[in-house]
Amino acid sequence: MFCFMKKKYSLMIFLYAGLIICLSACSGTAKKAETVPETKHYLWKISDENSSIWVLGSIHLADSTLYPFDPVIDSAFAQAEELAVELNMSDEEVVKDVGEQSVSRGILQEKSLHEVLPPDLWKSFDSICVDWNIPVLMFEKMRPWLAAMTLSSYAFVHAGLNPEYGIDYVLLDRAAMTGKAIVGLETAEEQIDAIADTTESDSAGIYYMRTTLREIAGIDSIVTNLMNAWKTGDDDLLRRTLDEESEEDDSADKKFKDEYEQRIYISRNAKMAESIAKFLSDDRNVFVVVGVAHLALEKDNVIDALRKRGLKVERF
Repeated sequence: MFCFMKKKYSLMIFLYAGLIICLSACSGTAKKAETVPETKHYLWKISDENSSIWVLGSIHLADSTLYPFDPVIDSAFAQAEELAVELNMSDEEVVKDVGEQSVSRGILQEKSLHEVLPPDLWKSFDSICVDWNIPVLMFEKMRPWLAAMTLSSYAFVHAGLNPEYGIDYVLLDRAAMTGKAIVGLETAEEQIDAIADTTESDSAGIYYMRTTLREIAGIDSIVTNLMNAWKTGDDDLLRRTLDEESEEDDSADKKFKDEYEQRIYISRNAKMAESIAKFLSDDRNVFVVVGVAHLALEKDNVIDALRKRGLKVERF
């Protein structure tokens, strides 16, 4: 079933997992919304006067317990003519571009990661690598943002998740097998831009590393809650999992957090909503899959943006 995905256990899979970790690390200021107890899925139908499309929230790394999908999801997907995802990882050129963009923005030229990270962070980072039997030398020339993102992906895998069971990857495979057209909502450059810190100081990347290490300490709980929230459509649990902070941030950390929130959520959510609205105006029959946090966290999420455009929004 996972024919092309087995060949693409690439840095992009690490990117998705790193973004998920960053969501929990950087979104603690998001407001809590009232739970809608009768809903059971992160699946929405978006309609205008003469057409409709489906939008599903994805967990990018998951396990087999998410499958089979509920019939309402399978039926909506089967009726679609196109699948839209954040990145079309069935396209070899996209995969190549992800690798090139990550290397060009994520590699240290003159220093090493050991030299860039504060001693306390390096000690914690090195300790995790030793515990998980990961050669720390593989990170030596990575900028902090890339090292943190890669380590967070190992954390998800270590906690029992697998990229082959990621919802978007499963649906990409189904689309390939059934001949559906595949549309990428973003470019590799746009995704890397959302998280990369290429400044000389690497200050934002160091902040990202610090919050990542903090989140990794509770990774088992994060994974359990994230999976349970998706299976049950529990908005409160999902938001608590993604919003939770283990300690107060100082003013500098809040600045980095706000910047990441703008780059990871607000800017990207607006573009995703614009793309979905355009699918509707063009009367295209599309099934859209994006990370569930883009749809469910209250602050400037994609669903609210579509509702504000006057479109009909139904949750299933």
